[in-house]
Amino acid sequence: MAAYGLYSHIRANRIRSGFLLAGLFLLVYILTYAGALVGEAFLGDASLDWLLQAAARDFIVALPFVTLGTALWILIAYKFHQAMIDAVTDGRDVTRTDAPRLYNLLENLCISRGIPMPQLKVMNSSALNAFASGMNPRQYAISVTQGLLDQLDDAEIEAVLGHELTHIRNGDVRMMVIAVIIAGVISFFAELFFRMLFRSSFRWGDRRGSDDRKGSGGAFLAIVIGIALIALAWLLSIMIRFALSRRREFLADAGSVELTKNPDAMIVALRKIEGRGELEGATSAVMELCVDNPREGFVDLFATHPPVEERVAALVKFAGGHDPGPIELAPPPQPAPEDAGEPAPLPAPQAGAPAPGAPAPGTPFLPKESPLARPAPGEAGPWGPHER
Repeated sequence: MAAYGLYSHIRANRIRSGFLLAGLFLLVYILTYAGALVGEAFLGDASLDWLLQAAARDFIVALPFVTLGTALWILIAYKFHQAMIDAVTDGRDVTRTDAPRLYNLLENLCISRGIPMPQLKVMNSSALNAFASGMNPRQYAISVTQGLLDQLDDAEIEAVLGHELTHIRNGDVRMMVIAVIIAGVISFFAELFFRMLFRSSFRWGDRRGSDDRKGSGGAFLAIVIGIALIALAWLLSIMIRFALSRRREFLADAGSVELTKNPDAMIVALRKIEGRGELEGATSAVMELCVDNPREGFVDLFATHPPVEERVAALVKFAGGHDPGPIELAPPPQPAPEDAGEPAPLPAPQAGAPAPGAPAPGTPFLPKESPLARPAPGEAGPWGPHER
């Protein structure tokens, strides 16, 4: 599908993402059929055709339960995913009073585009990163790290906030959360199956009645096919998640430039965040939502984000920005140690230096109060009590 211009790219990306999301649901059903096939093979040997048909019957019986279980999983995540993310990232809600600088920057961006104000959260982390989360306007939230606030100036923070607002406005956040949830279902059951498989014996006996058994010699092949389908479903679920994430980062960068009209701020923000965004204790699902994910995959095949070099090159080419190259950051300011005991004595004045509190040499003497100041009525002035 050809796309021309930012908004047509966004629309085309939404259509592709819808197909990818439908593919995730399909993988859940493939996983169910594969489990049924392996289960039938472990019950007893039979011909491959008979096992495939038996697995199909089991799949039809399990279909409503699988659909209901997946819907229940999504419902639980819909209600509690933000609380789980906050628990993992140590995020806390902030208001204008708590973080006036950050709150005002986000509010100005929302007002300029008529976007509802999402919740604002700050994570107690020295890493440089941010992400958006939520599945509806009442849940949308933008979380930023304290390290990001310490190392970026206002224009760069505004660019990062614009990046996350674009994810919200384009529906990326909702799509990514749903994709992570469904892929989590697939990963959970695939891992559960393989653990059960390798802990059990590969022997299978004739536990099926002789009247039910049709042929023999197909059990081992059925197990191989089932394992291959489960592995394929797990691998494709990961690749779909990565495809959703990688495509959207370029559009979010472009959307930030559209909001702020400042491509250089977005470029410098990416250069400062580059390689410094690791959130300690965060799961891979949370890192996939961030501005940058420093966790690299095998030969970049399983990397969830495009390299910063490619994102910066796109902003330079299409937005007219300027790339300063990799940026070295100064260490963050250390908090002053708490005073313990008596304060340290003042250093002794050097020879010829004025005493503490005395005017510097050459400074004319000025009294602390003007000698012409009129005292209040009833108070004694330099010439006696003052009367009107």
